[in-house]
Amino acid sequence: MIEAAPLVQVRDLVKHFPVRGGILQRTVGWVQAVDGVSFEVRRGETLGLVGESGCGKTTVGRLLLRLIEPTSGSIRFDGVELTELKGAALRPYRRRMQIIFQDPYASLDPRTPIGDSIGEGLRIHSLGNGAERRQKVRRMMDLVGLMPYHARRYPHEFSGGQRQRIGIARALVLEPDLVVCDEPVSALDVSIQAQVLNLLNQLQRELGLTYVFVAHNMGVVEHISDRVAVMYLGRIAELADRRELFRHQEHPYTQALMSAIPIPNPELRRQRVILRGDVPSPVNPPSGCRFHPRCQLRQELGGPAICADLTPPLIELGGGHLCACHFRGAGAEAGTRAASEAAERAAATSPAGMAPSRVTSASGS
Repeated sequence: MIEAAPLVQVRDLVKHFPVRGGILQRTVGWVQAVDGVSFEVRRGETLGLVGESGCGKTTVGRLLLRLIEPTSGSIRFDGVELTELKGAALRPYRRRMQIIFQDPYASLDPRTPIGDSIGEGLRIHSLGNGAERRQKVRRMMDLVGLMPYHARRYPHEFSGGQRQRIGIARALVLEPDLVVCDEPVSALDVSIQAQVLNLLNQLQRELGLTYVFVAHNMGVVEHISDRVAVMYLGRIAELADRRELFRHQEHPYTQALMSAIPIPNPELRRQRVILRGDVPSPVNPPSGCRFHPRCQLRQELGGPAICADLTPPLIELGGGHLCACHFRGAGAEAGTRAASEAAERAAATSPAGMAPSRVTSASGS
């Protein structure tokens, strides 16, 4: 049973990376990797973060752990504002927040036996004596399906799935409350993916873990997540319960993502939504709604100017379903009206004989 009180509360989180150029390496621009993200993670749940490559989902995960510093915004962990903590004050919270990296081999020291790698966090935080640490490492290895004699072996002696189990054991040995899973199965074969996902589910039930699961595979997200947040170009486009999101998508971008999921039945086919153009650069993102240059709904409505002029807020549609679109929820009527007014103004100022753009209601689309 998932508790109501959130473990993590994120408000208006922003991370901009400088772009440097010239001989003096001056800042010539900013990569707007994360731009105004807000969400909560409840205790004991798995929140999936999905989106195309470069949308900022991995950056959000690393910001939660303070592996990189936010430009602005608030990150509250168990009621404590993490952005105000530094050094020794932050250290106790690092024990309670861990990460499973995407590449299981690159995240392990090739010259260190995996028993030492798993127990390194215990040594850093001065937890127990040598014998107690070795016992804790053996227990954690057994929990993830590794044998005690594996502790003396090196990373190159293991398969990809075994390396990821080592990464999971290393993340869990400190008994954290929150684990950020940064695409932990994307580098593995399909059969091994299922084993690792089932292991993560089992460990969550046994240890009461909370996951932030970063992925771009919608099938994997559907299997493991309780709620799903869809990101596009540094912002959250839609957030909802997993069943609700996979049954009924509101945001045009989410609809396009879902249409790309294959159906395991050769006699059935989805109606694909083909997006035009490429993802814009986060150095110079579009104004207003960042999805508007590729949005199929905007094209159907005749290209209303409100999409390019105003940033849509993430609004509640009911039942915890959030969506950032001018033509969804309570703002749909206002958005349609604003689009119609803009079209009328354009028609009034256009040369005689030119027909105004036709704008229809989005309620039936």
